[in-house]
Amino acid sequence: MGHNVWSVEPTTVRFDASGVELVGHLRIPDGAGAAAAGIVLTGPFTGVKDQVAGDYADRLATAGFVTLAFDHRNFGESGGDRRQHEDPGGKLEDLRAATSFLSAHDAVDGGRVGCVGICMGGGYALKHAAFDPRIRALAVVAAAFNDPKAMRSGIGAEGYRSMMHEFALVAAGEQATGDVDMIRAVSDVEGEDAAMPGAEPFEYYGTERSASAVWRNDMTRLSVRELLTFDAAIGADFLAPTPALFVHGRTDGFCSPEAASDTFDRVTGPKEFLWLDTTNHIELYDNPTFVDPAVDRVADWMRSNLA
Repeated sequence: MGHNVWSVEPTTVRFDASGVELVGHLRIPDGAGAAAAGIVLTGPFTGVKDQVAGDYADRLATAGFVTLAFDHRNFGESGGDRRQHEDPGGKLEDLRAATSFLSAHDAVDGGRVGCVGICMGGGYALKHAAFDPRIRALAVVAAAFNDPKAMRSGIGAEGYRSMMHEFALVAAGEQATGDVDMIRAVSDVEGEDAAMPGAEPFEYYGTERSASAVWRNDMTRLSVRELLTFDAAIGADFLAPTPALFVHGRTDGFCSPEAASDTFDRVTGPKEFLWLDTTNHIELYDNPTFVDPAVDRVADWMRSNLA
């Protein structure tokens, strides 16, 4: 492609998000010279900074960007009192704080900051970029565009309402006892409660593919309620004029290609869609056959739009 390949070593950084300390890995390309464009990254549902988001951050840093991958509140090395709990509002606050931290860094041109989200992080990145004009360009990869209306339609109105009732009882029980109801994050054991059941998530998180000293195979049961009620797709209606790149696999059993296409159609500003011929969701986590072209296109997109 004719672009420089920079040498990069991650540095551990700490920054505040409304009283919660977040821990991240900052990558500054060695010898990049003047203030560079910066990219904030956010990754999959249970992920931490040295898994998928960190891999993408490293690859984008070698392409010349200053990158920040971090542990969201409640996960990894970051603070947060309700451990292993998905907090959509908190995650958006984390992204605002990460954008502030990166924009103010001496190595970064604060007027040239983009956001990249992978899997669940793609939905958060979309909503963050929609309401924070400091994000000058967006790229989402294998993204989950959660939409409560779509969730209810897929489950059925009665079933969805029943699930909300069950979650309300869990919350009441936690309030009464002080004990947090926990389930596994992933499990390939049939019938075992898990936030992401089945062989495919386990193939990544349950094996050495995702090895991390700070990742835990636990989630609060109420994290599932957060997934079912969080509206990420609405960000598409507010994103313009921020340019958006969507990268998605044609086969994806966890983050619907149809939902990606529908969300893309709602974006009215500059946009582009790159389809890749995947056979499953996690190929865009760490399989070079698909990650390489995804990162190449994201890097070109950011170069063009953060010029």
